[in-house]
Amino acid sequence: MSLPMVAIVGRPNVGKSSILNLFARERISIVDPTAGVTRDRVTAVIEHEERYFEIVDTGGYGIEDHDNLTEHVEGQIAYAIAGATLILFVVDVMEEITPLDIKVAEMLRRVDRPVQLVVNKADTPIHETRSSLFHALGFGEPVTISALHGNNRRVLLDRIIEILGDTSGTERPNTVMRVALVGRRNTGKSSFINSLAGSERVIVSEVPGTTRDAVDVRFEFDGQEFIAIDTAGVKKKSKHRTEIEYYGYTRATASIVRADVILFLIDSTVPITDVDKKLADMIVQEFKPCVVVVNKWDLAKGRASAEDYADYVEKTLPHMAHAPLAFTTATESRNTKAAIELARSLFKQAGTRVTTGQLNRAVEQVLADAQPQADRHGGAPRIYYATQVAVCPPTLLLFVNNPALAREQYRRYVERRIREALPFEEVPVRLIWRARKSNEAASRASQG
Repeated sequence: MSLPMVAIVGRPNVGKSSILNLFARERISIVDPTAGVTRDRVTAVIEHEERYFEIVDTGGYGIEDHDNLTEHVEGQIAYAIAGATLILFVVDVMEEITPLDIKVAEMLRRVDRPVQLVVNKADTPIHETRSSLFHALGFGEPVTISALHGNNRRVLLDRIIEILGDTSGTERPNTVMRVALVGRRNTGKSSFINSLAGSERVIVSEVPGTTRDAVDVRFEFDGQEFIAIDTAGVKKKSKHRTEIEYYGYTRATASIVRADVILFLIDSTVPITDVDKKLADMIVQEFKPCVVVVNKWDLAKGRASAEDYADYVEKTLPHMAHAPLAFTTATESRNTKAAIELARSLFKQAGTRVTTGQLNRAVEQVLADAQPQADRHGGAPRIYYATQVAVCPPTLLLFVNNPALAREQYRRYVERRIREALPFEEVPVRLIWRARKSNEAASRASQG
């Protein structure tokens, strides 16, 4: 069952993003005094009194966007309004009624949806008394709040649940998998998201840096609900000119952490860059299953075969050699769903548990195939037995004589061979090397 949508609408800088963050009790939308920071629709699921709804933050209506994206931003606002069950019309008590407020009011009067007027930035009792001025907009009694200080949060949430009535949900949606789309700028992440959503869910533009936030987009695939996280395009830290760009970068990196699977988009028309390599390092360090999505393949396939490009990726990003590749043209929705199928397969692999017997037989085979080199003192690592202690990522505990004797090269070899021998071939595996205690190894080895 889909949740009712509550859209936050208003002119720039009235505090729409702050209200979303206030409801969610976390910093989801970028908040900045610069007008026009929010461009796409940013959403979150909100729970209040055991009732659920989805709230969507929109860009400021009437903003003159310096990247000439005003029409796109207002298109996103129109999408949000069209899909909303309730609209929160937000104004700023500090500035009274402005010409843009009047324009927003005129637009909303033509909409067949309930509208709740919200007077924000009422930080003091004096501000609250001034809210009566906004009756002139024609939307009845406003709710005054201070998103900055949290004043009247519960009052507004109570009002939302009252208006939604039985349409509000009684349980949080059961999301099967979260997929984060990451990549440097202009690799086609937003086009990919729109292909999955089947609509212009996020703004697509040739202007680098169009997406500034991490935008969660729910979509259905084979009858199951998934979340695709569209992230800001990453560039070198030294080139972050504004706090907004820096925050967009940190949100992109945080999205890697909270995702179940990463779709790592590479632009096939240009060489792999240092930024691509740093992103790959980040994905590997977080032990995240990853599909390397070679996008814009329609523009590059005449210059190289898929096999040649796969070899190029393996040589350039050797630490991601286990990750499968998908060749896509997101603007034409070509092969995007195949990439999601791959992501589902990786998610399943990452959640797999093997028996202790399976694992130890794999370890025995690794040891039979190649013995580790001894150090200059004649010491060599010896693996006694192993057990799986976690999934997502598959985490294996190896009991050894001395973890310090296991060199990095040997650790990588053991990880690769174990991954190949078990149903983890395309996902990262975390190995924990631990010294055995007393004669524990002898008794446990007999159980393999």
